[in-house]
Amino acid sequence: MYDFAGWATKNDIRCSDGRIIRHDAFKDCDGTTVPLVWNHDHNNPDQVLGHAALENRDAGVYAYCSFNDTPAGQNAKELVKHGDVVSLSIYANRLKQHGSEVLHGAIREVSLVLAGANPGALIESVISHGEMSEEEAVIYTGETLSLSHGNEATGREENTESKKEEQGGSMANAQGGKTVQDVFDSLTEEQKQVVYFLIGSAVEDADGGDSDYDDDGDNMKHNLFYNDDYDTDFGDTLSHSESEAIFTDAKRGGSLKQAVLEHGIEQIDWLFPEAKNLDNPPAWISRPQKWVTTVMNGVHHSPYSRVKSMAANLTEEEARARGYIKGNLKKEQVFSLLRRSTTPKTIYKTQKLDRDDIVDITDFDVVSWIKAEMRGQLDEEIARAILISDGRDASDEDKIDELNIRPIWTDADLYTIKALLTLPSSTTSEQKAKAFIRGCIKARKNYKGSGSPTLFTTEDMLTDMLLIEDLNGRIIYDSEAKLATALRVSKIETVPFMEGLTRTVGGATHTLDGIIVNLSDYNVGADKGGSVNMFDDFDIDYNKYTYLIETRCSGALVKPFSAIAVESIVDNNASVVTFSSGGMVEAFVEAYNLGYTTHRSGTVAVDTFEGDGTTVAFTLTHTPAYDDLDLVTVDGTEVTAYTVSGTTLTFTTAPADDKAIKVTYHHVG
Repeated sequence: MYDFAGWATKNDIRCSDGRIIRHDAFKDCDGTTVPLVWNHDHNNPDQVLGHAALENRDAGVYAYCSFNDTPAGQNAKELVKHGDVVSLSIYANRLKQHGSEVLHGAIREVSLVLAGANPGALIESVISHGEMSEEEAVIYTGETLSLSHGNEATGREENTESKKEEQGGSMANAQGGKTVQDVFDSLTEEQKQVVYFLIGSAVEDADGGDSDYDDDGDNMKHNLFYNDDYDTDFGDTLSHSESEAIFTDAKRGGSLKQAVLEHGIEQIDWLFPEAKNLDNPPAWISRPQKWVTTVMNGVHHSPYSRVKSMAANLTEEEARARGYIKGNLKKEQVFSLLRRSTTPKTIYKTQKLDRDDIVDITDFDVVSWIKAEMRGQLDEEIARAILISDGRDASDEDKIDELNIRPIWTDADLYTIKALLTLPSSTTSEQKAKAFIRGCIKARKNYKGSGSPTLFTTEDMLTDMLLIEDLNGRIIYDSEAKLATALRVSKIETVPFMEGLTRTVGGATHTLDGIIVNLSDYNVGADKGGSVNMFDDFDIDYNKYTYLIETRCSGALVKPFSAIAVESIVDNNASVVTFSSGGMVEAFVEAYNLGYTTHRSGTVAVDTFEGDGTTVAFTLTHTPAYDDLDLVTVDGTEVTAYTVSGTTLTFTTAPADDKAIKVTYHHVG
C-alpha cells in the first residue's frame, strides 16, 4: 500500500540547462526502491520521509511513495494530503550523455519539494487509508520553485505565485470556471509533449541559443530538470554575445577574473569554486624526526625512576692476579667499586586553544591534531636531552636538569669515552671527514658497550664522508650502509640539533662531530603513574582550553665505557691532524692532509726507513710518477727539503739517528 503516486521525471522534455532526458534513460531503475527525502537533504537522517517504488514507463519514471512513522514523515504526509506540496524531484548519478541528451543514469532518491524542476514531475494522486479510502486528484498549476541552486528570492516567488493565481482566476472566469490547470489536464499525453516542446523552444530562443551544460557531468539533482516557468531574474545577466566577448578578452589579457569584472559583474568570487585544502589535517613543518624514533625506541625502559648503577673496575694494577711464592704473605687483591644514582624529573609541554576555534574548525579534529603535536614535541625534547642535553642555559628554570636526564655527550668519562681530533686551521671538509672516520675506528679500542652501536652525527658530516674520493676521483663510500660498515656501526642517524654544537673544555672550544652508542645501555625509568599523561582544563573567564602533556622520568648510561663522543678542535699551530682518546695520542699524517686540487694516477706506495744522522740518500722501491712526492715525514713531521731522481730520494739534511722516515708516493707499474 502506498500513500501517494506521481511522476518522478518525464521523458523528452528539454530542461533549462539544455539537457533532455531520453526514453528509458532510467530503465534500470524499474522496480527499485529508493529513499523518499525532503528537498534533497542528504546530510540529515531526520529528513528521510519514507521510500519510493519506481516504475519505468514510456512517458518517464513513475513513483509509488509511502511515508514512514517519523514526525517528519507524518508531517509531510499531511502536507501532501492537503495539497500544500505537489512536486517531486530526483537525485541521479552515473549519467551517460550524448551531447545534451541524457541516455542513462541511476536514480538514488526521490524528494518532495516545494516545486519540481521538471514540468512533469508532479504528484498525480493521493491515497487516503481507512474505511472511506478513495483516490482523489490533486489540482496543481505546474508552477515550480528552484531548490538546489540556492535561490532565495522569496519575495519574487511570492509575487510570481500571486500573479499566477490571478491569471488562473481570470482564466477560470473566462472559461466557465475552468482554470489553466484544468485545461492542461484535459490534454492528451501527446498534446502535453507538444506544449512542453513549444515552451522549451521559446525559452531557448529568448536566451539567445542553447544554454551551457556539462557534457561530462557525473551527478545531477533536480537542476537537471529545471522548470522554465520559474522567474530566474537574478539581476545582472550575460547574453551569449557578452559571454563570447568575456572569453575573448580573457584569452587576450590572460585573466578571466579581470575580463568578467570589466563586463560588470562585481561578485566575481561567486563564479569560482572555493579553494580546497589538500592537507587535511595541515602538515607539520618540523625537523626530521627519524632520529627521535631511534632514540625513544632504542633506550632501555625500566618501571622505576630512581636508578643506581654499580661497576667494579678490574683494569687497575692492584686487581691483577699474582703468583704465590712459598713463605711469602699473600697480598690482598683490591678493586674500586664505582656507583651513582639518578633521580627523576618532570618534563612537560603545554598548549592552548580558544574554544571558538575548536567549534569553528570543522575540516579536521583540531584537538587531536594539537595533542599529536604535543606528543611529538615531548618525545623530541626527551631524545635531545638524552643525547646532548636540552641546550638551555643552566640558569633557565625550564632546563631539564642534567643530573636527572644525563646527556651522553657530557656524561662522565667512566661512561662516555671522549675522542678528540686536533685539526690545523687549513683543514678542508674532506680532510676532516677522513680524520673523523679514522678517529671513530680508533676510538672503538676502549668501547665496552653492548653489541653494534649507532652513530649519531650531523647532516654535513655525513655528506662530507659520502663525498670522499680516492686519489683517482672515485667515490669510496657509495651508500650509507658501506660507510656504516667502515665505521663499525649498525646505522647512521643525523641529528639537526648537533649542527655547530660546542662546549668549552680547558679554554678550548670543542665541536661535537658524532656520538657512538648502543642505546640499550641507556636506561629511562618511570615509576607507576610516571608514564606519559595528558590533561586538559577549561578557563571559563578566557574561553580557552589548556592542554598539558607530561612525564616523570630519569635517564642515564648504566654501563661504563658504553658511548664515544667524537669532538674536534682547531689549532692554528698544528701542521697535521692528531687524534687522542683515553691517553692515546696519534698523528694522522696521510696523503689527504695535503689537499691536492687535482687527482693523481698510478698506484700508491709507502716506503719506510730509519735515519742514522749521516745518510741523506735512500732508495725507493718504485720510481715515483711525480717529482713532488705525496708525503715525506721524519719522526711524524712533514719534510719538504729533498730531491728525487729515479728511485733515489735525497734529503738536504740527514735525518737524525733512530728517526722513522715514511715516504708516500704514486708510481706507475
